[in-house]
Amino acid sequence: RLCCHLPLSGQMRHYSGLAIGLTAPPAVAVQFNVSCNPCYHDPMPDTRTNRPSPTPLPERFFQRDARELAVALLGKVIRRRLGDQWLAARIIETEAYLLEERGSHASLGFTQARRALFMDPGTIYMYYARGGDSMNCSALGEGCGVLLKSAHPVIDAISPPSSLTRMQHLNPQRNGQPRRPERLCAGQTLLCRSLAIRVPEWNARRFDADWLLIEDDGYRPEQVIQAPRLGIPSGRDEHLPYRWVDAAYAPHCTRNPLGRSRLPGRDYRTMDHAQALASASASTGDVTC
Repeated sequence: RLCCHLPLSGQMRHYSGLAIGLTAPPAVAVQFNVSCNPCYHDPMPDTRTNRPSPTPLPERFFQRDARELAVALLGKVIRRRLGDQWLAARIIETEAYLLEERGSHASLGFTQARRALFMDPGTIYMYYARGGDSMNCSALGEGCGVLLKSAHPVIDAISPPSSLTRMQHLNPQRNGQPRRPERLCAGQTLLCRSLAIRVPEWNARRFDADWLLIEDDGYRPEQVIQAPRLGIPSGRDEHLPYRWVDAAYAPHCTRNPLGRSRLPGRDYRTMDHAQALASASASTGDVTC
């Protein structure tokens, strides 16, 4: 038995996750909604699993500038259903891309492969990055979108520990051993591999409440890091600070923006979530969609 606690009127309690090897910061650790006797608060039954059903974000959530959307997506939970299991990971790193800046795919022009970026906000855009699947969603304005850069496994009433085990089976280490939970989704291709999200199946599709969705479970990052995006070639607007990271999970994202060689003010800035949203909103006049 992992732990016991009294019900919290429908609210989930955070726990350190050490009992199953999850090493996210205690204040924002992988979540587990348990009690001495298994129970779920205010459940929405799923007839396939007898567990609560996830609630997808409304379509209007995606109808905003890509930079605002990138911040707003931090902390949201990606849910992927495989059979009778819901796999889950919390978004901890995003990057925004705009039509009129040279770092974006859309700046290279419309193609069938990139058509999702020119479709309604909230359309899934997928492509191959270094041989692996990579997941984005379109934002307000043609050609604009957000890359879901990395995430962290979530365990809760909808996605129990068996879901984490399934993710580890989907994305083992090269030697076949289980990958540590905090490294399962530490990069855009690792994220897609751990959740079995693939280009042929999902590119240019809408999120599907039965199979793949993004959910708001109430969590909000306390501190957000803003930094330049990763892997942008020189001369392609590599300086634009359109990368956003949940500071509590910084060690578990693609590349820690708080590394020893990086300096605040020069390489990144840190702010609270409300300030990050305001900063993203204020930057909409820099390069427009």
